[in-house]
Amino acid sequence: MLEPGPERVTGGAGDFRTTHWSVVLTAGRGDSPAAREALERLCRAYWYPLYAYARRRGCSPEDAEDLTQGFFESLLRREDLAHVTPAKGRFRTFLLAAVGHYLANAWRRGQRQKRGGGQATVSFDALSAEERYRLEPAVPQDPEHLFDRRWARTVMDQALERLREDYARTGRADLFDLLKPALAGEGSGPRRGELAARLGISVGAVDVALHRFRRRYGEIIRELIADTVSNPEDVDAEIRHLMTVVSG
Repeated sequence: MLEPGPERVTGGAGDFRTTHWSVVLTAGRGDSPAAREALERLCRAYWYPLYAYARRRGCSPEDAEDLTQGFFESLLRREDLAHVTPAKGRFRTFLLAAVGHYLANAWRRGQRQKRGGGQATVSFDALSAEERYRLEPAVPQDPEHLFDRRWARTVMDQALERLREDYARTGRADLFDLLKPALAGEGSGPRRGELAARLGISVGAVDVALHRFRRRYGEIIRELIADTVSNPEDVDAEIRHLMTVVSG
């Protein structure tokens, strides 16, 4: 993940570390390499919710890919950033409003937003995108709701991958694999006694390991969410929104 630097901004909730999105907002009217890199990383992380949104709006796979890339290009040219203020500084809500506006303009002009044959602005696997989209529920679901659900799942998937890297880095990849099913719910995965036998530890030690595992997963989700807001007070609201759309 990009680390913009040690700067911190202050707000009503106290010190708040500089995040990807706050870097973009701060330099939105300038030409900051750090801001562009931060925005590219955010787009690369959250491209699939945009692709799914375009598909649910009726775009073909090819048009959805072209429109998503075209949107990235316009975004990286800062055509929309001038209208963003810190008061409206949640990347999720900005992204959904901006892509909706972009698609409306594209359809109003009656032409596909074809790339000029050059390098894609933000690379993603279009085949993988369509395979993922085919797994979406067939039940009618408005594009905005699907966007939010895919956004939430993307955050959770990123957190799980970061957690796996944490455990692998400290030589505990096998422990990660054993504990991972527990994130799906209390009744998921091996029972505590079975885990204790596999690990050669007490049931109490398993409880401690599970607690730390879940706590770190929650901390990573909070860190990822924090990178997409500009105000510290928005973090809890975004986490509540994530939990609502996942459970809904």
